Amino acid sequence: MNQALDGVRVLDFTQLLQGPFATQMLGDLGADVIKIEKAGSGDLFRSMTFFNEWIGGSESPCFLPWNRNKRSLAINLKDPEAWEVLLKLAAKADMVVENFRPGVMDKLGLGYEDLSAVNPGLIYCSATGWGPDGPYVTRPGQDLLVQGVSGAAMASGKASDGPIAIGTALSDQLGAMHIVYAVLAALYHREKSGEGQQIQVNLLQSVLAFEQQDFFTVQNMGRSFDRPESGIAHPGNGAPFGIYPTQDGYVSIAMSPWSKIVEAVGDPELSRYDDLQLLYDRRDEVYEVLAEYTRGKTTEAWLDIMLALDIWCAPVLEQREVAEDPQVKHLQAFTEIEHPRAGTVKVTNIPFRMSKTPGAIRRPAPLIGQHGEEILREAGLAEDAIEDLVARGSVTIESV
Repeated sequence: MNQALDGVRVLDFTQLLQGPFATQMLGDLGADVIKIEKAGSGDLFRSMTFFNEWIGGSESPCFLPWNRNKRSLAINLKDPEAWEVLLKLAAKADMVVENFRPGVMDKLGLGYEDLSAVNPGLIYCSATGWGPDGPYVTRPGQDLLVQGVSGAAMASGKASDGPIAIGTALSDQLGAMHIVYAVLAALYHREKSGEGQQIQVNLLQSVLAFEQQDFFTVQNMGRSFDRPESGIAHPGNGAPFGIYPTQDGYVSIAMSPWSKIVEAVGDPELSRYDDLQLLYDRRDEVYEVLAEYTRGKTTEAWLDIMLALDIWCAPVLEQREVAEDPQVKHLQAFTEIEHPRAGTVKVTNIPFRMSKTPGAIRRPAPLIGQHGEEILREAGLAEDAIEDLVARGSVTIESV
């Protein structure tokens, strides 16, 4: 079947997480994503790992998840002949996505003005940490730093914990989503008008948009959220909203009438808390009272009881358990692909379904410059010119 972005070519000048995740999503939908990497070393994520261990002995668990469905061209951006190659590629591209610090691409002669001069229909997206200008423009922009400035870290955890960083790269991944919906909107606009355009996405505003319900409340009601000392899951909510210990793990309970909680527990005395204001004002106390009951049964037992009463609840899983969850398995949320060096690797699947133009995992994350020869030929370079670039170290080509 055709894919939604068949025929769309993306020049991907991104590294680390935010940009690569965005361009991978475009690749999943059928776009031809050409990953432009630094000759020799490639994307910085190739050299980073977890636990000081490598997949298949050499491949990074930081790089592989964000770079499937791409072809790699590893090239020296400062080489004048390489720069000419990139201009040729840009002339035939639909999109450019880059996440260098502001001004770097302009200094390289690869900024929006440079590339739109050879391709007026080009959609050019720059992704930064703090935005393209302003008092933070020279600062490094990174996920954890943005979690702090955006207020997200200070809204998480218990009051006595201090700020808590969310246990995943929230800022980067939200930034990636904003890149994708912005460039797809620009692509639709170009289909109607023929016009390309420049897009600026930043991590800070991506996270602020994610928190808009909270900021709307704070700014319009003139009141801050106070974090509880218990496990209530949002500082604006009362009990029972939170995660509770069980005999063998944890169960999460979302917005549910307190009367149903009383029925589930089987203790009419708990009806004394059945008042919305009281459930907020005394939420720490209520949490501890309810936790004493939840500790008395297994997670599965509580799920059976609560789901029968239509209480909103779910198990709380460790990451190693998630793949075995029956709903996760039903959705085929994880799959396997073959990598030339890492071997068979398990990956997160495309997270949505399309009846006419489904996404597909067509290729694993590339080796450094793995597709350099074919990309350079497509740009019109002769064999001797390609050999010269490789011999000078301006292009790196790794074969499978």
